[in-house]
Amino acid sequence: QVQLVESGGGLVQAGGSLRLSCTVSGRTFSRYAMGWFRQAPGKEREFVAAVSRSGDNTYYADFVKGRFTISRDNAKDTMYLQMNSLTPEDTARYYCAANLWGWGSSAKGDYDYWGQGTQVTVSS
Repeated sequence: QVQLVESGGGLVQAGGSLRLSCTVSGRTFSRYAMGWFRQAPGKEREFVAAVSRSGDNTYYADFVKGRFTISRDNAKDTMYLQMNSLTPEDTARYYCAANLWGWGSSAKGDYDYWGQGTQVTVSS
């Protein structure tokens, strides 16, 4: 069984930065494409960013391009999301997800495993 654990969320002022981490256990990390999604109260869970199994390819939602950077360290079984220039609209619970043999899809349904999420709150 694959387990995903997110960390790094918190409260930050607008314009600030946070770095989220997602550590995976239970299977070979490099077999999984990884993604970040977020869900704000009353809204559907939406795609934020994804990274291929090797880390060579990254994909972003339009609303985070130039502000967020996704990366992974296969030696540490960990994925990261560096978030800069945060705005109150980025307030949400952020989830990491793993897609076995995937490429970095933006579709929620393509992901096989999910973490419990970490809360990010951006104050104005």
